[in-house]
Amino acid sequence: MIKINENYLKLQSSYLFIDIARRVQAFQTAHPDKDVIKMGIGDVTQPLPPACIQAFHEGVEEMANAETFRGYGPEQGYAFLREKIAQYDFKARGAEITADEIFVSDGAKCDNGNIQEIFAQDIRIAVPDPVYPVYVDTNVMAGRTGRAKDGRYEGLVYLESTRENRFIPELPSEPVDLIYLCYPNNPTGAVITREQLKVWVDYARENRALILYDAAYESFIRDPGLPRSIYEIEGAREVAVEFRSFSKTAGFTGTRCAYTVVPKICMAYDETGEPHAVHALWNRRHGTKFNGVSYPVQKAAAAVYSEAGRMQTRALIDGYMENATLIRREMEALGFSCAGGENSPYIWVDGRQDSWAFFDFLLNKAGVVCTPGAGFGRCGQGYIRLSAFNSRRNVEQAMTRIRTALAG
Repeated sequence: MIKINENYLKLQSSYLFIDIARRVQAFQTAHPDKDVIKMGIGDVTQPLPPACIQAFHEGVEEMANAETFRGYGPEQGYAFLREKIAQYDFKARGAEITADEIFVSDGAKCDNGNIQEIFAQDIRIAVPDPVYPVYVDTNVMAGRTGRAKDGRYEGLVYLESTRENRFIPELPSEPVDLIYLCYPNNPTGAVITREQLKVWVDYARENRALILYDAAYESFIRDPGLPRSIYEIEGAREVAVEFRSFSKTAGFTGTRCAYTVVPKICMAYDETGEPHAVHALWNRRHGTKFNGVSYPVQKAAAAVYSEAGRMQTRALIDGYMENATLIRREMEALGFSCAGGENSPYIWVDGRQDSWAFFDFLLNKAGVVCTPGAGFGRCGQGYIRLSAFNSRRNVEQAMTRIRTALAG
């Protein structure tokens, strides 16, 4: 008989955002006359930059002519995109990343979830709490954890991120091999300084550990003194893999394009302690299980780095960050303590009550969808996450509705 991977049975309930969607659907079914403003899931709402649309059209037209048609492309991504990424996202900031260390993919979520396949089953893993659920769930699926008890899986080391430590966790108190970090952080919106990030890089170098650094929201950083890449820190190329995305930066959530950086000098080890290049392992996995992002999409992504593309992308980000400023200001005026919203599109709000209870209150009384912090881990209980990815009109209306609901 066919048997299942029983590690899937360890997973707690369903994926967080599926739970949210079900509750929203139930509300809309019961109240078809009421509209809902969605400020929960981090999906963008504004169109792609015009420069990307133009490049997209050009790519499609090329596919319509035999002379310019392209079939299978390189699994790692076309050189014209990888070279621009290396130049503008890394070398321009003093990070020595080369084009052939970049792997273009269809999403940072996918790469975050897939990269764990190349590591041993018995590694010790550290994850922040609160945490983006994909980091945890994919390792549960792979069999690296025990069952969940009180909201936490046996076998994982949880790095508590709280108001007291400004949502920057302390180094683990026990040895770990793989460390997940995300800055600007999802869900808390917290950012990390160069000095704080260097502490993690130094720890990884001293302990031959590896950092998986999720920088999907780096383009929202406004403070010029903050690092945009872990590779701005000395020694990070030896111990870190970085994930980036065009989804939030340029609105590619529906067209799918991202990339992962794996420096060639980054090493992992076999049972005898012999080093092996993570780059070679990931290249083999990537080439075996992925067939590349479509040519028109990569051409559109490359347009992000044109003069017009950079200007238009910045305008998109500015609009979302103006929303973030408004959300944080309004929630603080209502007496809530907040994090994020200054260098991140997410505002982490202390709801002073159960996360799901506050979620239900905002949905039923204000018609506003947030994300309950408890869905991100034990340390998220009591918080909600509000997203700035919406139109200015919707954000203003949502804030008015929340204010009215709380007053009434």
